[in-house]
Parts: sequence; structure tokens; C-alpha cells
Amino acid sequence: MKIVIIGSGNVATALGRLFVKNNHEIIQVVSRNVDHAKVLANELNCPFIDDSGIIDRSADLYLIAISDGALYSLNNKIHLEKKLVLHTAGSVPKNVLKDISVNYGVLYPLQSLRKEVNSQNDIPFLIDGSSEETLTMIEHFAKSISMNVEKASDDKRLKLHVAAVVVSNFTNHLFALAEDFCSKENIDFKLLAPLIKETADRTATLSPAEMQTGPAVRNDVFTLDKHLQLLANHPKLKYVYLKLTDSIINK
Repeated sequence: MKIVIIGSGNVATALGRLFVKNNHEIIQVVSRNVDHAKVLANELNCPFIDDSGIIDRSADLYLIAISDGALYSLNNKIHLEKKLVLHTAGSVPKNVLKDISVNYGVLYPLQSLRKEVNSQNDIPFLIDGSSEETLTMIEHFAKSISMNVEKASDDKRLKLHVAAVVVSNFTNHLFALAEDFCSKENIDFKLLAPLIKETADRTATLSPAEMQTGPAVRNDVFTLDKHLQLLANHPKLKYVYLKLTDSIINK
């Protein structure tokens, strides 16, 4: 397919690479950030414009990978009639695109994407479309870039987005808090890497609730008190520690 990518951030970059890897052609990058657009366009070997320029109308697919809030303002700026137009957001309904084209939908990557990390073909994609015919086109395209494609309504996608924030964004924040604690206490955070990997790997075969370990689940008051004493000089981590301990004990 010939594709125009609207956006130049992490998702646009990661998916652009994935599209090219799977023999699709990026014919234009559109972005309000000209510097980012230039970098991405150079990597994908295509021209670029800012968001006030003229969008190439010869594409088969227009992928909109911008912030969730910005999606709602596009209806007054872009009109692509019957072209296939997709957004990538988990928490935004598909009909936000209804005034842009009659053939619209969602291609939501259920993965944390970063420019610094090369995309893989095993990224799960949740898809939806404005009609059965449109959904069939989206499914065909999605299966050309991933072996893990599932249809999902706006409601299901939003619920999965909430769960994704918990298991990815919140978990990564806990990693950051632990890394900061280790740094201040002169401990090598990398020593925890095998533990992090083992904990994540277990979720593939076991329920997280069933494999919960640690002093909170054992109601080990002696160890909990020692930890809280040590965290006296780390108020932010102490606050999170107390909240999570309470959540585990009172599950």
C-alpha cells in the first residue's frame, strides 16, 4: 500500500518503520513539527510537509498518529472523501474521523512504542472500522504487518487502554522510583534486571494474583516496618510503598 503518515512522534516513527519493513511505501509525512517530520521522512525516504501543506491524495491509506486530544480538531482541516483513514489511539472512538472520510477506523498498537526501539512483527493490533467492508480492508492491512490482530469495539479498546496504562506506564514508573532509590543508596539498579524479567515472564502462564509474593502478602509486619524506616528519607517512594502494601493486604 501507498501510505501517508500524519504525525512524527514515537508511534508514527515505529509504525512507519514497520510498514516499510513489510513492503509498504510511505509517500509522505505530515507533521506540525517540521524538524521531526524531516527526520522521519529522511529515514523513510519520502517527502514531508507541515500541517499547513498540501496532503498527497494518491495514497491508499492515511495513518493519523498524533495525540488523542489533537484528533478532535482534524475534522475542520482534512477531508479525504472515500480514502481509508485510520487513527492509532486506544481511548478515542473511531467516529472522530467520520467527517474526514466515509472509510475510517482504528489501528491501535497494544504496545509501548519508542523511536529508540525497532518495531517487531509481533505487535498486537486492535482494529475497528466504519463498516464491514472497511473493517475487512483494515484487517487485511493489519495482517500484513502483524501476526496478532483482533477486532475491538471502542468500549473494549478503551478498557484495554486502561489496563495497558496499569501494566506498562504505571509499572515503568515503579521502575523509575526503584532506580532513583538505588541511585541515592549507591546500589546498582541493573542487579534487579533478572527479577524484573522473571516477574514479567511468569504472567504468560500464571495469574498475577496467584503469584504475588513479598512481605505484604505474608503480612510480615517486622519486614514492612524495617522497609518503612529505611524509606523515611524517600517520601515519594514511601507513599507509593504504603499505598501498594495496603492494596495487596486488602485485595
